[in-house]
Amino acid sequence: MEASDILIGVVGKTNVGKSTFFSAATELGVAIENRPFTTIDPNIGIGYVRKKCVHVKLGLSRCDASNSVCLEGDRMIPVKMMDVAGLVPGAHRGRGLGNKFLDDLRKADVLLLVVDASGSTDPEGNPVKPGTYDPVDEVRQMLQEIDEWMYGIISKDWERFARHVDTGGVVDVPGAIAERMSGLGIRKAHVIKALEASGLADKPLSTWSSDDLRRFTHELRKAAKPIVIVANKVDLPGAEEGVKRLREELGEYPVVPASAAAEAALRRAARAGVIRYKPGDPDFEVVDESKLNRKAKALLEAIRERVLSKWGSTGVQQAINKAVLEVLGMIAVYPVEDPNKYTDKQGRVLPDVLLVPRGTTARELAYRIHTDLGKTFLYAINAVTKQRVGESYVLHDDDVIKIVAAAARR
Repeated sequence: MEASDILIGVVGKTNVGKSTFFSAATELGVAIENRPFTTIDPNIGIGYVRKKCVHVKLGLSRCDASNSVCLEGDRMIPVKMMDVAGLVPGAHRGRGLGNKFLDDLRKADVLLLVVDASGSTDPEGNPVKPGTYDPVDEVRQMLQEIDEWMYGIISKDWERFARHVDTGGVVDVPGAIAERMSGLGIRKAHVIKALEASGLADKPLSTWSSDDLRRFTHELRKAAKPIVIVANKVDLPGAEEGVKRLREELGEYPVVPASAAAEAALRRAARAGVIRYKPGDPDFEVVDESKLNRKAKALLEAIRERVLSKWGSTGVQQAINKAVLEVLGMIAVYPVEDPNKYTDKQGRVLPDVLLVPRGTTARELAYRIHTDLGKTFLYAINAVTKQRVGESYVLHDDDVIKIVAAAARR
């Protein structure tokens, strides 16, 4: 099973449940302890975007999911996730694990910023009484560290670069900036957006002040590394007020209430056959009570009461969906070989699903499937409407598409 090209970075200060979130989302075993710096090296795992499978919409009895998983009509589409070492104040200057943490984020497309909504960890990641530390301050501190890290990279040798652009006849300034910063996963569209947002689009680079460069860096981080705030530990006292403050004070960022510990417990119970539960469900069903001792039963009831009934879910699946489908604006497209039977060459029904950016065209999809298909593209067929569409056809969510290329007719 291949994951999408999307990379989600799971970030945050130490000891806020970040590794628990990652483990719950990927079911990959990592060291989880109640102490700072549990995660030393980046962990890469596979998380899943959950969407209703198109076979349900088409009225088909089943699908033959190959590059993903179909769970009772819900398509679980794999995406890459990275959990890296936790931040402490001053990380961009090398404190704690410093830039080792930050450099691991270079290729991330979107960040899930896990924070302690209950306020029960101090800035250094040490446990304190719930409500002691403000989660809004925690977010601002983390954002400052990421901004300062990016500024340190961008400002290095900036004056020489700026003079070259201004005096060397460079016409495509955003393109030149993007090329210089390609190691951060920054594209030209990100640079254009940041230049406009910072009010620097028409100002020669060599005349930028340090404040201008910081303002540009801040906007570039927002464009290239968008953030979803995961308000973790909602099962603890004080978390409700923490979630409220995060939403009121940091309204520009999506805030998803979560309990990573609850999700991890539910997935363990589901794997053991004790309960029936799909990631993101608002409740679970006990299927084998004989496997539950008194302690386990009490834990499940506490999760139902403190998390599921109160918040509607554990938030782990919702955070991933929010990051990929809403913040990144990805849609699901199903390529097929036979548009009438919705099958591939082996006769498998809707085996593959691809996550592509909203606005992707039919020809761009062809290139995504195989370079030769893109080069020899003739037209595509919308398998649902049976209509022939051209190269500029803009794909819609849950489109089922047959690509017809010149090579296919020989």
